[in-house]
Amino acid sequence: MNHFPAREAALRLYHDMLRIRMFQEKIEAEYHLDEMKTPVHLYIGQEACAVGVCAHLSDSDYLSSNHRSHGHYLAKGGDMKALTAELYCRKTGCSKGFGGSMHLVDTKVGHMGSSSIVGGGIPIATGLGLAIRMQQKNLVSVVFFSDGAADEGVLYESVNYAILRQLPVVFVYENNGFSVCSRTSTRQATDCVFQYLPSPRLLRGKTDGNDIFAVSDLAGAAVDHARRGEGPAFIELATYRMRGHSGAGSDANLGYRTAEEIAGWEAKCPIRNLETWLKANGGWLPADQEAIAAPLRREIEEAFAFARRSSLPQAEDLGLYLYKDS
Repeated sequence: MNHFPAREAALRLYHDMLRIRMFQEKIEAEYHLDEMKTPVHLYIGQEACAVGVCAHLSDSDYLSSNHRSHGHYLAKGGDMKALTAELYCRKTGCSKGFGGSMHLVDTKVGHMGSSSIVGGGIPIATGLGLAIRMQQKNLVSVVFFSDGAADEGVLYESVNYAILRQLPVVFVYENNGFSVCSRTSTRQATDCVFQYLPSPRLLRGKTDGNDIFAVSDLAGAAVDHARRGEGPAFIELATYRMRGHSGAGSDANLGYRTAEEIAGWEAKCPIRNLETWLKANGGWLPADQEAIAAPLRREIEEAFAFARRSSLPQAEDLGLYLYKDS
């Protein structure tokens, strides 16, 4: 049974999801101008996954991410101005303009990096879990990945190692239905094998990734389990990306899914779901949506203005931020 929070807590979840959604929509609106010299992979439709998981993390907890990382970065507490500047490849970006959309880093809030390599963040998060165990810290390491990464051998190696060493790692499988244009069902014959492991070896669960309360309940249990030193957890969140694999706009014209399918999932939008719940439970006032959205619009406009006026990296900056063996 889901735990339903008080109105203030529900509105905070709504704020955090809407903030990610509006930011993604602003990227989409501006992307055709070709000023963002980086590929983008929009997170529209999956906001409950990032917000529901990160609601249980502190700045000190570690997070590793993938190419669809904007939502994870913002939910973990990343700076919107620094993220926007990174999309514009500016020196003020969170990766100093060298990473772009798929390589976001902000160690101040425990966002240890996103990777364009499918499954690339999984062994990194596992290694961070090992570091936590060796240093005897009361932290957890969380990694977000999607169904393309669930095809990769490194996932099975990493989860197996985390089980053997009882590492405080939470593996978050955002199953949005597609690896680029290939449906999960054409590549995976059954549910992910980890759903069948005995729970004493691995805390595991699966839930509706568009239900923010269901995500929060499952993620909270997984994070608490790992933080208590009881070993890793594996959670699968069933969700849907409403836009194309990369870039801006719909990709229904490519033929691998229909506009009707997309519209069906838009009707199950996680933000809309929470609005419906708030209205039904007396926690939604007519002025609430605009009261939340107006400051977000200002924040987003300020972030894009900051990015555009920031400087580009220079040639002499290329040697900075590299590891050098002394």
